[in-house]
Amino acid sequence: MTDKDDINKLSAKKICHHCIGEGYLSTEIKKEGKQRKCSYCGKTAKSYLVGDMADRIDSVFEEHYIRTPDEPSAWQHSLMSDKEIDYDWDRDGEPVQCAIMDSANMPEEAAIDIQIILEDRYGDFDAWAMGEETPFSSESHYEEKGVSDATWQEEWREFERSIKTEARFFSNAALKYLESVFENIREMDTKDGRSLIVNAGPDTDMSALFRARVFQSNDKLKTALMRPDIHLGSPPFSFAKAGRMNAHGISVFYGANDPDVALAEVRPPVGSQVAVARFEIIRSLNLLDLTALDFVTVKGSIFDPDFIHRLERAAFLNKLCEKITRPVMPDDEAFEYLATQAIADFLSTESDPQIDGIIFPSAQVAVTSLNVVLFHKASKVEKLNLPEGTELHAELWQMYEDGPEPEYSVTEEVAPKEENIKEENEELPLDLEWALSDSEFSEPTLKIDTDNIWVHIINSVKFSSSDFQVKRYRWEKKDPPF
Repeated sequence: MTDKDDINKLSAKKICHHCIGEGYLSTEIKKEGKQRKCSYCGKTAKSYLVGDMADRIDSVFEEHYIRTPDEPSAWQHSLMSDKEIDYDWDRDGEPVQCAIMDSANMPEEAAIDIQIILEDRYGDFDAWAMGEETPFSSESHYEEKGVSDATWQEEWREFERSIKTEARFFSNAALKYLESVFENIREMDTKDGRSLIVNAGPDTDMSALFRARVFQSNDKLKTALMRPDIHLGSPPFSFAKAGRMNAHGISVFYGANDPDVALAEVRPPVGSQVAVARFEIIRSLNLLDLTALDFVTVKGSIFDPDFIHRLERAAFLNKLCEKITRPVMPDDEAFEYLATQAIADFLSTESDPQIDGIIFPSAQVAVTSLNVVLFHKASKVEKLNLPEGTELHAELWQMYEDGPEPEYSVTEEVAPKEENIKEENEELPLDLEWALSDSEFSEPTLKIDTDNIWVHIINSVKFSSSDFQVKRYRWEKKDPPF
């Protein structure tokens, strides 16, 4: 163990900001240090005491580094003893003095002084007597440790439990948690350079969406084909069923950037008919891209006390998309969708910047195509421009010599201009009552593309599965021999 007077002398030495190559720490010393003569370069400049620098290194190594084992593991011992394998064991990491020097890009002499101070701080006579290595001993090796998101994972589990069993609608704890998860989401970086907030709408890469609806009745299908702006768009609140991103009664627009994905997402039964329509996005929207969360990364300095928090948050966000989009069995949807519904409500009403919807991967199709949910405020479809008094007719079949064949068409019969078809106070048709059941004051976001509506007759359903045979055994019960 080093003499205490020597430790005090080392601690009293000074190191200036010129001798620290790590940007964050050098700037901090330049801002908060005192004007002193540096013990390493001889310049008079803003400096820290080496004892204070040792404290910073101690904290940084506690959060970001791990001391590697000084002996091979049992498995590595077995490899070393195997004569048929050419295996030499080398200790992981780098020598402690090099690790200290590299962490702050400081002179080797300063790193050695700090290592001596810290070795004395953690020195233990009993450990030395037994030949055990102590932290920061001169023979120790260190390497950067992986980031753990255990705290965030525990908070996620508590958030789910709270939403499911305690306060579903007015939970301050849930609100604070979601604020911490999505704080400054626009400013976050990704490894592939993508933005977490995607602009959708005219003149963007996402200018249209596809939406599907299942029909088991020809009459309902005819009604929808005549007014697809009403019946193929987002439903009125009274018909809005609970989904992954919306509670019961909250009308949102579920769509996809690919018609095949839209078809797969509705899980149609054999024998049904599915109408798939293209909707143009007619105004600019901000969408949170959950697929980009997998690539969230943070830049910063290990000497920034908040850096470890941001690293752990990024590690959690890398897994959040998987949590939000994991497949849920139909019997469990009412309960298991509560957390994702709360997230959607938060992003729709409380997020900064304002978010109009979410992009997320499909749980039904293992491809790179995407699902999109537009929140209620961005789910309105522009009405078709039909002259007053227009009569609509839809046909699903056409007769030919060999019999009827599927052929879908809609005819618009426009009334003469001088003919007054609609009396004032006349009762509205059912389809218009459907349309007016939601607010008429929100701005339209979508426009139905009447030239891109397709009907799919579901003849069969394909599955992709992993198959395992069930084995059955039988044996005779016997008492143990003891």
